[in-house]
Amino acid sequence: MLLPALAFAQNDRIAGRIVDAKTKEPIAFASVNLKEEQTGALSNEYGFFQLPMPQKGPLDSLIIMALGFERKAILVKRGTNMDELIIEVPKRNIVLQNVTVTAGKMKALELGSRSNTPGSGMIQGQPGSQYAFWVKNEKGRKLGMIRSVSFYISESGFPREPFRVRIYAPDGNYSSPNTDLLTDNVVVSAPGGGQWYTIDLTSYNIPAPEEGFYVAMEWIVSGDKFYTTNFMDSYTPYGQILRPTFEFKESRTWTYSMGRGWTLITLANNGMRYNAMIKAEVDMYK
Repeated sequence: MLLPALAFAQNDRIAGRIVDAKTKEPIAFASVNLKEEQTGALSNEYGFFQLPMPQKGPLDSLIIMALGFERKAILVKRGTNMDELIIEVPKRNIVLQNVTVTAGKMKALELGSRSNTPGSGMIQGQPGSQYAFWVKNEKGRKLGMIRSVSFYISESGFPREPFRVRIYAPDGNYSSPNTDLLTDNVVVSAPGGGQWYTIDLTSYNIPAPEEGFYVAMEWIVSGDKFYTTNFMDSYTPYGQILRPTFEFKESRTWTYSMGRGWTLITLANNGMRYNAMIKAEVDMYK
């Protein structure tokens, strides 16, 4: 495929394709960030991306992050031609943790939001942004594998737009989301809005960390939207809308934006915190 002719001068943009260093296959939905500019873009399902050249300084670093791949950095010099890049990214060697199988009975345990009535408000995102909810093991139960995750999707917007499911360990700064526990691309689309949408994850064999884990919705780009999307701050949100909940007295939701990283949401209403309406079902040993 060829990159289309777009309304950019050659030296005014950075554009190209992200591919697997070994197979040369395109890497879909890779995050491409300018470190100093604090802006970014997301590759589409064919690995193509585009974003404007940095304006704050003559030099910057282009940081490429893709699920299941090594992080890569490329020097960017304003004024040079970076219009047809082919960026090869190596696969990350994933070390599987030891899982101890214990004889005993298990049953399903629901963690996270328990309500079927969303709070007022809407959670929208631009491509590459995420909302991650802390699915806390409040009673310290002995957990097994993650069975499923669920998102309450609004009937507003475009509820059938695809999004990517992310699962994180709470091992970032201030216990923020960090390490991917789900290392496969799980891109899904809800049949409709105004209800819970559940994704079965049993086939991925993800052990639930003892303290809990983060479940995130990631907005992605799809099809020809890649060619018309403005990835910068002036972007008008599109796609599915996640609903909030006010069930908890603590802030359990972090938001991620490309170029800026993770930020804890601390909004409150009558003493109850604003959180993304997300839940999970896990195995629990009796």
